[in-house]
Amino acid sequence: MAETPKILLVEDNEDDKDLALMAIEFSGVSCEVQIARDGAEALELLLGLPGGQTRELPTPPRLVILDLKMPKVSGLEVLRAMRDDPRTKYVPVVVLTSSSEIGDLADAYAFGASSYIRKPIDLEDFNQIMAGICSYWLVWNESAPIT
Repeated sequence: MAETPKILLVEDNEDDKDLALMAIEFSGVSCEVQIARDGAEALELLLGLPGGQTRELPTPPRLVILDLKMPKVSGLEVLRAMRDDPRTKYVPVVVLTSSSEIGDLADAYAFGASSYIRKPIDLEDFNQIMAGICSYWLVWNESAPIT
Protein backbone atom coordinates (compact mmCIF):
# COMPACT_ATOMS: atom_id res chain seq x y z
CA MET A 1 0.00 0.00 0.00
CA ALA A 2 1.37 3.41 -0.96
CA GLU A 3 2.07 5.97 1.74
CA THR A 4 -0.16 9.01 2.00
CA PRO A 5 1.70 11.79 0.19
CA LYS A 6 3.02 14.63 2.33
CA ILE A 7 2.93 18.35 1.61
CA LEU A 8 5.03 20.90 3.45
CA LEU A 9 3.13 24.20 3.45
CA VAL A 10 5.47 27.09 4.25
CA GLU A 11 3.35 30.13 5.07
CA ASP A 12 3.78 32.85 7.69
CA ASN A 13 0.38 34.51 7.24
CA GLU A 14 -2.18 32.75 9.45
CA ASP A 15 -5.14 33.64 7.19
CA ASP A 16 -3.34 32.42 4.05
CA LYS A 17 -2.32 29.23 5.87
CA ASP A 18 -5.93 28.56 6.89
CA LEU A 19 -7.19 29.24 3.35
CA ALA A 20 -4.55 26.91 1.90
CA LEU A 21 -5.49 24.13 4.32
CA MET A 22 -9.19 24.50 3.46
CA ALA A 23 -8.38 24.53 -0.26
CA ILE A 24 -6.20 21.42 0.04
CA GLU A 25 -9.06 19.66 1.82
CA PHE A 26 -11.47 20.93 -0.88
CA SER A 27 -9.21 19.38 -3.54
CA GLY A 28 -10.29 15.90 -2.46
CA VAL A 29 -6.71 14.62 -2.77
CA SER A 30 -5.76 12.58 0.26
CA CYS A 31 -2.55 13.94 1.77
CA GLU A 32 -0.85 14.83 5.01
CA VAL A 33 0.01 18.52 5.44
CA GLN A 34 2.84 19.73 7.62
CA ILE A 35 3.10 23.46 8.37
CA ALA A 36 6.17 25.66 8.66
CA ARG A 37 5.45 29.23 9.72
CA ASP A 38 8.72 30.73 8.53
CA GLY A 39 11.73 29.85 6.41
CA ALA A 40 13.88 28.80 9.36
CA GLU A 41 11.25 26.29 10.49
CA ALA A 42 10.97 25.00 6.92
CA LEU A 43 14.72 24.43 6.70
CA GLU A 44 14.70 22.65 10.04
CA LEU A 45 11.89 20.33 8.92
CA LEU A 46 13.46 19.69 5.51
CA LEU A 47 17.18 19.59 6.17
CA GLY A 48 18.02 19.21 9.80
CA LEU A 49 18.44 20.75 13.18
CA PRO A 50 19.73 24.23 14.03
CA GLY A 51 23.48 24.52 14.45
CA GLY A 52 24.37 22.43 11.42
CA GLN A 53 23.35 19.07 12.85
CA THR A 54 21.67 16.93 10.26
CA ARG A 55 19.04 14.31 10.74
CA GLU A 56 17.75 11.48 8.68
CA LEU A 57 14.67 12.31 6.64
CA PRO A 58 12.40 9.26 6.74
CA THR A 59 10.35 10.47 3.80
CA PRO A 60 10.75 13.91 2.27
CA PRO A 61 7.51 15.64 1.35
CA ARG A 62 6.19 14.94 -2.13
CA LEU A 63 5.53 18.66 -2.53
CA VAL A 64 6.52 21.95 -0.92
CA ILE A 65 4.18 24.91 -1.25
CA LEU A 66 6.36 27.89 -0.48
CA ASP A 67 5.65 31.54 0.24
CA LEU A 68 8.51 33.93 -0.58
CA LYS A 69 8.19 36.86 1.80
CA MET A 70 8.73 35.41 5.26
CA PRO A 71 10.53 36.31 8.48
CA LYS A 72 13.87 34.83 9.53
CA VAL A 73 14.67 33.10 6.22
CA SER A 74 13.10 34.02 2.88
CA GLY A 75 11.41 31.53 0.61
CA LEU A 76 14.14 32.07 -1.97
CA GLU A 77 16.77 31.07 0.61
CA VAL A 78 14.74 27.96 1.48
CA LEU A 79 14.51 27.07 -2.20
CA ARG A 80 18.23 27.55 -2.74
CA ALA A 81 19.08 25.37 0.28
CA MET A 82 16.69 22.65 -0.89
CA ARG A 83 18.30 22.51 -4.32
CA ASP A 84 21.77 22.34 -2.77
CA ASP A 85 20.89 19.29 -0.66
CA PRO A 86 20.70 15.87 -2.36
CA ARG A 87 17.81 14.81 -0.07
CA THR A 88 15.51 17.58 -1.35
CA LYS A 89 17.09 18.51 -4.67
CA TYR A 90 14.23 17.11 -6.75
CA VAL A 91 11.26 17.71 -4.45
CA PRO A 92 8.74 19.80 -6.41
CA VAL A 93 8.38 23.33 -5.06
CA VAL A 94 5.36 25.43 -5.97
CA VAL A 95 5.93 29.05 -5.06
CA LEU A 96 2.59 30.49 -3.95
CA THR A 97 3.07 34.15 -3.23
CA SER A 98 1.46 37.55 -3.39
CA SER A 99 4.67 39.01 -4.83
CA SER A 100 4.34 40.49 -8.30
CA GLU A 101 8.00 41.54 -8.42
CA ILE A 102 9.61 40.36 -11.65
CA GLY A 103 12.86 39.76 -9.74
CA ASP A 104 11.14 37.31 -7.40
CA LEU A 105 9.68 35.44 -10.36
CA ALA A 106 13.05 35.25 -12.13
CA ASP A 107 14.92 34.28 -8.96
CA ALA A 108 12.41 31.59 -8.03
CA TYR A 109 12.89 29.84 -11.37
CA ALA A 110 16.66 30.43 -11.31
CA PHE A 111 16.82 28.72 -7.89
CA GLY A 112 14.80 25.73 -9.11
CA ALA A 113 11.10 26.40 -8.49
CA SER A 114 8.80 23.94 -10.22
CA SER A 115 6.02 26.49 -10.55
CA TYR A 116 5.26 30.11 -9.59
CA ILE A 117 1.70 31.13 -8.80
CA ARG A 118 0.50 34.49 -7.54
CA LYS A 119 -2.08 34.14 -4.80
CA PRO A 120 -5.52 34.91 -6.21
CA ILE A 121 -7.92 37.11 -4.31
CA ASP A 122 -11.07 35.16 -5.20
CA LEU A 123 -11.74 32.16 -2.93
CA GLU A 124 -13.17 30.05 -5.76
CA ASP A 125 -10.07 30.66 -7.88
CA PHE A 126 -7.84 29.79 -4.93
CA ASN A 127 -9.71 26.51 -4.36
CA GLN A 128 -9.42 25.58 -8.06
CA ILE A 129 -5.72 26.43 -8.15
CA MET A 130 -4.99 24.39 -5.03
CA ALA A 131 -7.03 21.46 -6.37
CA GLY A 132 -4.96 21.60 -9.57
CA ILE A 133 -1.70 21.76 -7.63
CA CYS A 134 -2.64 18.76 -5.47
CA SER A 135 -3.96 16.70 -8.36
CA TYR A 136 -1.00 17.35 -10.60
CA TRP A 137 1.87 17.02 -8.12
CA LEU A 138 0.43 14.31 -5.84
CA VAL A 139 -1.60 12.16 -8.25
CA TRP A 140 -0.40 12.55 -11.83
CA ASN A 141 3.24 13.61 -11.59
CA GLU A 142 5.92 10.93 -11.36
CA SER A 143 8.35 12.09 -8.67
CA ALA A 144 12.10 11.83 -9.10
CA PRO A 145 13.71 9.02 -7.09
CA ILE A 146 15.08 10.05 -3.73
CA THR A 147 18.85 9.74 -3.50
